[in-house]
Amino acid sequence: MKVAFTSDNIAGASDSVFKAMMEAAQGDAMPYGNDDGTAQVAHRLSELFECDVDVFLVSTGTAANVLSISALTPPWGSVLCHSESHLLNDECTAPEFYTSGARFVGIGGADAKMDPTQLKKLVNQKIGDVHSCQPSVISLSQVTEVGSVYSLEEIRAITDVAKSVNLPVHMDGARFANALLALDCTPAEMTWKAGVDIVSFGATKNGVMAAEAIVIFKSSLEAKGISSEKVAKELGYRRKRGGHLHSKMRLLSSQMIAYLTDDLWRSNAAHANAMMTLLQDGLRRVPGVKINTPAQANMLFCTLPAGMAEYLLKEGFAFYGGRWEEGVIRLVTSFRTPQAGVEAFIVSAQAFAELSLSGTIA
Repeated sequence: MKVAFTSDNIAGASDSVFKAMMEAAQGDAMPYGNDDGTAQVAHRLSELFECDVDVFLVSTGTAANVLSISALTPPWGSVLCHSESHLLNDECTAPEFYTSGARFVGIGGADAKMDPTQLKKLVNQKIGDVHSCQPSVISLSQVTEVGSVYSLEEIRAITDVAKSVNLPVHMDGARFANALLALDCTPAEMTWKAGVDIVSFGATKNGVMAAEAIVIFKSSLEAKGISSEKVAKELGYRRKRGGHLHSKMRLLSSQMIAYLTDDLWRSNAAHANAMMTLLQDGLRRVPGVKINTPAQANMLFCTLPAGMAEYLLKEGFAFYGGRWEEGVIRLVTSFRTPQAGVEAFIVSAQAFAELSLSGTIA
């Protein structure tokens, strides 16, 4: 295989992350998050987001998302998200399981971004009607499922609707760093300053082995009349009940500390984004290739001319296709995607296009 663009999950972990885990494994430490390293993670994330936060470490993005939301909605509530969101389509029934049956409602909008007008209509429908589930939380994905990124203005348009009815806002930040660099803003600007109340701060896709952080912005929740203390307390119990209160939490904490040290999280995301920019720019020049939604971070959906996908697969490249419309493939770059591999992919795509134009390939 020359290079794989199937997912950023295929890359391993950064060397410094493994080194930090090895160091943390030495000696003894208090279990269940009562160690110094876990306290250090909370301190670092408070500094990163420029505010007072509560932090809950878990080992998967699914857990980070569904535990966050479960602490914010009752079983009779509804979670409003985009119809193409990961929560709605790619979490099996974990969201319903963890929320004890809350309904997830898909909202339309171009480029997998919620339309604020549609959202506003839904948050005001059948309020207090005992026959209907009640809007309880809004969740947005940053980066979205098609590789687009909400601008700060677009985030505020969503959170303004939420604020008008005092609904909490969750951000699925599985590719948080990739989105942040695309927007060239601060973590605070993309979250609580824009009206987000809780974020799943993703790290596993960007160089960590298995560590994600649920970050609660206390003052943001309190401003909506929601007790951050109550949410944090409930999250603590839900994390335990959900099997994510790790006894050797220091091994998760050590990963996150390494991730946040020397801007590893930024440099890893910068490389992934740069490789996607190179890939997208190259594919734009290949005859017959259609860019469906321009990639703003490290994920791209495009439509290839008939036969090109099969040709590229035979050439030794890997990517996902066949799940969407005919000819549509998904390409994802990671912090370890080699530039030479990206360039080789573009050359191969160009070679197929030239052979096709010449009639060599029917």
